[in-house]
Amino acid sequence: MEQAVTTMSDAKVQTPRRRRLQIPHVYVIILGIIALAAILTHFIPAGAFDRVEIAGRDTVVEGTYHPVDAHPATPWTALTAIYNGMIGASGIVFYIFIIGASFGVLRATGAIDAGVSAIAQKLRGREILFIPVFMTLFSLGGAMLGLAEESIMYIAILVPIAVALGYDSIVGAAVVLLGGSAGFTAAFMNPFTVGIAQGLAGLPIFSGIGLRITLWAVLLTLSTTFVMLYARRIKKDPARSVLWGADTLAEEIRTQSVGVAPVFTTRHKTVLLVLAATLVTLAVGVTAFGWFLPELSALFILMGILVGVIARLGANGTAEAFISGAREMVMGALVVGLAYGILVVFQDGRILDTLLVGLASAISALPGTVAAVGMFFVQGLISFLVPSGSGQAALTMPILAPLADMVGVTRQTAVLAYQLADGIGNMVFPTAGFFMASLAVARISWSKWVKWVWPLLLAQTIVAVLVIAIAHMIGYK
Repeated sequence: MEQAVTTMSDAKVQTPRRRRLQIPHVYVIILGIIALAAILTHFIPAGAFDRVEIAGRDTVVEGTYHPVDAHPATPWTALTAIYNGMIGASGIVFYIFIIGASFGVLRATGAIDAGVSAIAQKLRGREILFIPVFMTLFSLGGAMLGLAEESIMYIAILVPIAVALGYDSIVGAAVVLLGGSAGFTAAFMNPFTVGIAQGLAGLPIFSGIGLRITLWAVLLTLSTTFVMLYARRIKKDPARSVLWGADTLAEEIRTQSVGVAPVFTTRHKTVLLVLAATLVTLAVGVTAFGWFLPELSALFILMGILVGVIARLGANGTAEAFISGAREMVMGALVVGLAYGILVVFQDGRILDTLLVGLASAISALPGTVAAVGMFFVQGLISFLVPSGSGQAALTMPILAPLADMVGVTRQTAVLAYQLADGIGNMVFPTAGFFMASLAVARISWSKWVKWVWPLLLAQTIVAVLVIAIAHMIGYK
């Protein structure tokens, strides 16, 4: 009897604690959405708009929606959609691999470590200035150049700087992502979002810029303050980092920097001059010559070769560094193809246009201000399914612009709702390829990022709703 009592007591003591609910891996989330999309193709009627090519983009023709033969997905076609998604997103997938590979060579030269050490020494005592200065620069790039995929490479540069200044990888990634997002969302002169959307809506390009500049200042201030407060907090107590115990990139950087600070040699400076020349060439190529993924990929391959030669890594050493850098990008690159598989299921099932028509019809029954705000949330859903800003504009603006006329909302307000939803969504949706690739470069899990950034995204959403409501009330044009 005594033995039995002891056993029961031991069992009570050894009862495991209740496990905390964990956010599923991003791959699991995307596969779940693909399965849901496949199920929806069996219940949502198939339909399509006629399309015409405008400026190289397939653009829907408003008023041409018509039923088409149903093509519901099967478990097999849902699985093949993953492969087809990889093929459809192959441009950005291979671009991500090439960026990672080129920066693998750059890291192997030691120039990044030496340069970061030199910058950290110069900013000693003024580390916090790193955040507002660089976030402002990236926000201007997002607002005027529409920097998105092009900004991935900056993560590899700024995360080591942030870590050397006493912060974590979140801060380095946020300077690029949230700074760029503030500009991309306000988009006062972004030719790839607002420029295209206004053209499709029949508005003068970049009209209504005054409100968007004000919006840019508000979003940049909000984002910068959010990052600075977090940075100050973890500077005082590193254990308060959302990545505490899981910041593998920061730990690797700190381990490499233990001991004598690396000497910033002439060879290192020459390598970084090649990097600077690459960034300048990128900006000129994108703005003046319309360069995109093929040209940018070639540029980074050339950079990798040049820095390998300058640093005397040798042919084999350069190749090994190239492979090592690409290996680190596997998760981020593959998630882009997986996410694109969601769109493939909707397109092959012929229900994407039906969803758009249904959402537009729901908005048309709402009063003016509510309809304007409703456009923001509709665009948010479409942004999840179609993460390309220009692609989303080509899909939705020919429908929502005339709809705005019907419900008494100005077309400029409809464009504003589109750009806000697209910009904010790009910082949280796992279907946004460049965003997920950026997290992969910084080795930040999507769940950790969401846990950290959600208060800012909530604040930005509130600002977006208020701005759209004000725009409607003042008849924004």
